[in-house]
This record gives sequence, C-alpha cells and structure tokens, in this order.
Amino acid sequence: MNPLAKLLEAALFAASRPLTLEELASLEPASGEAAVRAALDELCAAYAGDDHGVELVEIAQGWQFLTRREYAETIERAQFALRPRRLSPAALETLAIVAYRQPVGRLEVDEIRGVDSGAVIDKLVERGLIEIVTRGEGLGRPLLYGTTPQFLEILGLKDLEELPRLEELSVALRPPTPAEPE
Repeated sequence: MNPLAKLLEAALFAASRPLTLEELASLEPASGEAAVRAALDELCAAYAGDDHGVELVEIAQGWQFLTRREYAETIERAQFALRPRRLSPAALETLAIVAYRQPVGRLEVDEIRGVDSGAVIDKLVERGLIEIVTRGEGLGRPLLYGTTPQFLEILGLKDLEELPRLEELSVALRPPTPAEPE
C-alpha cells in the first residue's frame, strides 16, 4: 500500500465522521486530488474482500470506514456503537418534507403538515439534521431550510440523489389491497 493510502487510512480511522475529498487532500497538499482519489480507490480495493469487518464507503459527501452490514446487527446488540436518539413521528414527517422540498420555509412545512412546525424545526436544527440554507424572496425574506451532511450520514446516503423517488414511496406506503376473488 502506498504511503498516501496509509495516511488516508489512518485519518479515516481516527475520524468520527465522513471526511471530504478536500479534507483528505489537505493532509498531503503536494499530492493533488487525483493522487488522493487513486489512494482512496486503493483503500476501497484493499477493504473490499471478506478479509475485513469494515469497508470504506463514500457517504454524506465524504469517505468513512463503516462496519460491514453482516456484522452491524451484532455490534448494535452489544451496544458498542453510540446510537442516535430516535425521532418523533412529527420530526420524521418534518424531516421528510425538508428533504424532498428543500430549500423550504417553515410556513410551507406548516401548510403541508397542517400544524405549527416551529418547535420541530428548531429541534431538527439543534440535532444537526437540517440547517438554514438561504432566505426566501417573499415578504420578510423567510429562512429556508435544507438537510445537512449529518442527515446523509445517518441515512447512509452518498447524496440526496439516493433518496427514494416520491413515486417509489407512494407505491411502498400504499396499503395492501385484499386479494380479489377468482
């Protein structure tokens, strides 16, 4: 394994969050982005086989070592890993609206949910799942919210393009139809 790949491996093991390509490139600025990408490819290949309990994945606009799926349940049961607190149904609903409509203002979220969402939005901001991304053009220039890299990390997504399409969700969430008599 080349020295740059070893350096990246050490940094990724030490990090508690995904590291972006830019952050990894800053470890050895003379190497350049292409060399960092090649070193990441080398690491991915090294950890791709069944010889390791972890794998290097591109997630949340960065790179991170994660436990392989086949071991994740056992590790979780043993409670070695920190478990994020659960979200309330109201928070999940609000988070889904922000994820699919971003950038979106509080009033639009309130309109979709049919209730005041201010406290829920504040809690999601506090937990680092959404953030203010810009201001709207309307009266008072309202704050508009979007999801954060931490949101992607928790869901195990590389980027927002990996979210299920709304059409897929509507099919998956549709109640089963009773079998028709023959």
